[in-house]
Amino acid sequence: MLGWVVRAAAATPGIDKVIVATSQAPDDDGVAEEAVRVGAEVVRGPLDDVLARFVLACERHPAAAIVRLTADCPLLDPEVIGRIVTLWRADPSIDYLSTTLVGGTLGRTMARGFDAELVRHDVLAEQDVIATGAAREHVTSGVYGDPGRYSCVGVVVTPPSEDLRVTVDTPEDLALLEAVVAELGDGIPSWRSVVSLLRSRPDLVVLNAHVEQKKLTG
Repeated sequence: MLGWVVRAAAATPGIDKVIVATSQAPDDDGVAEEAVRVGAEVVRGPLDDVLARFVLACERHPAAAIVRLTADCPLLDPEVIGRIVTLWRADPSIDYLSTTLVGGTLGRTMARGFDAELVRHDVLAEQDVIATGAAREHVTSGVYGDPGRYSCVGVVVTPPSEDLRVTVDTPEDLALLEAVVAELGDGIPSWRSVVSLLRSRPDLVVLNAHVEQKKLTG
């Protein structure tokens, strides 16, 4: 799964470098080794402070903005990630862009699992100073949760597919993803092809339709 996420990031136009930000815990040695194997840079930081890992990655690999992807989303589409990068490059004054905002507030038009977000480096550095609790675990929640302070833009797509789930948190999620790959092959899939398949195959959708996403806490 990690390799697929790295592959999607590397295939995205406008992405200059792919970095896996994992922890220093021995349990994550395998993550670091796999990241190197698939061609990513690796930065390791605190286990319980994900924001600090991102700040550390920026210190070692300076960038004007950072695209954040999570390794539980192996079907990420470079087209979607690239759209976010293109929008930001057209207006670098935007502090934050995401597929999980609609009208500036939390919401989505895409299936859970195609999530991508971009945040300016200086905004991330400011968050490192002021963020506490869940904002340090979830990295960007202190940004999109404060639209009065930061300019936040949502990326909306059609056809909508927010009712679908292609992220991997449970065995049922994994079963769905394996079924999708069996149908579409192991190339980088487009989000539209994944949605089209699932719309035509309710027998696949039902595999993880009962899974509820954990709420942000802290």
